[in-house]
Amino acid sequence: MTARIGVAVMAVLLALYIFLVGQRAYLLLVSGEPVAIAMGVALIVLPIVAVWALGRELWFGVRAEQLARRLEAEGGLPEEPVDVRPSGRVMREDGDAVFPRYKAEVEASPESWQARFRLALAYDAAGDRKRARAAVRHAISLETAERRSRRA
Repeated sequence: MTARIGVAVMAVLLALYIFLVGQRAYLLLVSGEPVAIAMGVALIVLPIVAVWALGRELWFGVRAEQLARRLEAEGGLPEEPVDVRPSGRVMREDGDAVFPRYKAEVEASPESWQARFRLALAYDAAGDRKRARAAVRHAISLETAERRSRRA
């Protein structure tokens, strides 16, 4: 729940930033000065990029949460006993210990979004956020392809 609050706060702050930059861009555009107009155009592009990035990250979070709920409903979440810190994060040593199992599962079944998502959880537990996010993105694309093939 605290992650959702954090995301909401950051989204509101980014929206405020976009609004304020948009105001400044408008003021620069209507100034009539060529340099100010160029700066105003640049300030319009930056909020557009920011909105796109925010939307992409929010959609990633929504899809990742959907997959986690679906995997939990299927009984497919990892159930290894691991020690956690007071913050709730898995102890890195325990994360490193369970990682090989999930890596082997993905190698045995590379088209399984469930295996890829469990690997993402193992990467996260091992402290490798970059690979965890990449694995979640891959799991999302595999699950989307699976859903589309079922419809066809």
